[in-house]
Amino acid sequence: MSLFRDDGVVLRAQKLGEADRIITLLTRQHGKVRAVARGVRKTKSKFGARLEPFSHVDVQFFSRGSELVGRGLPLCTQVETIAPYGGSIVTDYGRYTAGTAMLETAERFAENEGEPAVQQYLLLVGALRTLAAGLHESHLVLDAFLLRSLAVNGYGASFTDCAKCGLDGPNRFFSLPAGGVLCADCRVPGCAVPSPETLVLLGALLSGDWQTADACEPRYWREGSGLVAAYLQWHLERGIRSMRYVEK
Repeated sequence: MSLFRDDGVVLRAQKLGEADRIITLLTRQHGKVRAVARGVRKTKSKFGARLEPFSHVDVQFFSRGSELVGRGLPLCTQVETIAPYGGSIVTDYGRYTAGTAMLETAERFAENEGEPAVQQYLLLVGALRTLAAGLHESHLVLDAFLLRSLAVNGYGASFTDCAKCGLDGPNRFFSLPAGGVLCADCRVPGCAVPSPETLVLLGALLSGDWQTADACEPRYWREGSGLVAAYLQWHLERGIRSMRYVEK
């Protein structure tokens, strides 16, 4: 029997029995972890409200083995709130749908329980913090998170230099299989030809240039979001269900 302590973001909560929940978290040290929180659905629960989606928490787990992730689910025995991002996110539809898509994406990129995914964890925490603060348009924060999540998992897209031969940009033709824009010589059938402003926007979101991203005209947002969603689906091999509800 062992005790473990870790920081994590609550990705989702599922009912278990009459009073318990199975909580899925993305943690700093152990990646994705599923754990049982007993009695949290009772009105007198001491930490039930702290284990809601979007919450950034410090959790103590009790495991019956020497590893946190083993044959059985560990128990959440103590929870302290680090940042209650959900309070600001769930009150706004745009933030809520964008945040839900972030949580689902983070879980998909951290499919193997118990394997550390530190970069993905840090990206999620930063994105939720930005989303809750309302500093930028919610769908732009989501697209930035998706592009950076793809990048840290080995699927970074190029929006300036040719993804095949490396020719300096700007280049116009965007290919999902190629991993970004292609020059005229490397162009393949099926390429999209987005607006130059859209490619500038996506490059700014990937690099964190919020001054450029915020100044982009709204007519390029939808085209950019469509490319990001298609690129994400290509690499995950299936779509993110909550993306259909995101406001554009």
